Amino acid sequence: MTNIRQVLADNLKSYRYTLGWSQAALAEKVNTSTNYIGMIEIGKKFPSPEMIEKLAAAIGIDSTLLFSKEINPQDAFNNLKITALTELGGLVGRFIEGKLKDLRENKEALG
Repeated sequence: MTNIRQVLADNLKSYRYTLGWSQAALAEKVNTSTNYIGMIEIGKKFPSPEMIEKLAAAIGIDSTLLFSKEINPQDAFNNLKITALTELGGLVGRFIEGKLKDLRENKEALG
């Protein structure tokens, strides 16, 4: 049976690998040492709630995903990409609609 420390260790390492980051890169993003990140990833240290939030924010995920055994880090990132692209598509569509409306109004005003 896997304990929560090991789930966190495995997930943190997987997310870091998925992003292509070294332990040093992640450590820099959360203002800690590379050694501390390494200790978390081998299950020797367990971070504080504040550090868990920092790690999740740096990775770009909800902190609860660091403790999920069901979610593959690559799948989580793919879901985030799909959500971001969907939201971006909506923003672009609204931007274009607004610009078209402005062009129509300007054309009507000019006559």
